[in-house]
Amino acid sequence: MSLLIDADYIVYKACAANEAEVDFGDDVIFVTSKFTEVMKSIERELYQIANDLGCFDDSILFFSDAVNFRKSIDPNYKGHRNRKKPCGYRRAINALRETYHVVTMPQLEADDALGIYATKEPGHILCSPDKDMRQIPGDLYDLTDGVITVEPEEGHRWHLIQTLAGDQTDGYAGVPGIGIKRAIALFEKDGYTWETVVKAFAEKDLSEDVALMNARLAKILQHEDYDFTNQEPRLWNPSPNPGADNGAAVQTEAD
Repeated sequence: MSLLIDADYIVYKACAANEAEVDFGDDVIFVTSKFTEVMKSIERELYQIANDLGCFDDSILFFSDAVNFRKSIDPNYKGHRNRKKPCGYRRAINALRETYHVVTMPQLEADDALGIYATKEPGHILCSPDKDMRQIPGDLYDLTDGVITVEPEEGHRWHLIQTLAGDQTDGYAGVPGIGIKRAIALFEKDGYTWETVVKAFAEKDLSEDVALMNARLAKILQHEDYDFTNQEPRLWNPSPNPGADNGAAVQTEAD
């Protein structure tokens, strides 16, 4: 059993926390960072996760690729996150490669690489504070509240919930006026189906194409959603059978 860790989050937080500004006057300000302190912060976080979870074989660290396939679905995806990476970010990843197994997959965010790895080789523990990972079946540690087990059907439902609710952090809107609680209430009333999703978007004069775009942005990839030969994702599509698997979905080749 391995710990599959969302290291994007850990390294970014450590680097940002250790940044400092030096104002030289005359319109010159430098951003500095003490790299040894950055690495100490990262190692403390990794140690805490390992200490919380106890017996395991190793830790595998996952990072996002510089190219993000969701940008081809919506160029505005994460458009508000154009700030450069904090000081020392790339150097920290390179340093971690010397002592850890580090995974970065072409075109994918760390979440997707985690989802693919966890479903291709079940039995590991996902370690991430991101609520998106509740789509992935298996054991999930959110870095604070212990380990929960996500069943496959729960993962399917959470994907549909996020499609309606959107994610302002990631820059996709879902249905205006619908958050997580209201999305759950709608699905409990009308069923966890694609028809419920389309109806909710239509009530705000939004087309099924808009609903599909949000669903594809929300979807965290699993192993069947990735073409390993061509190293590219397969875009999500709703099930051709209405109500099949209570709203579960199938995947096809990317269009």
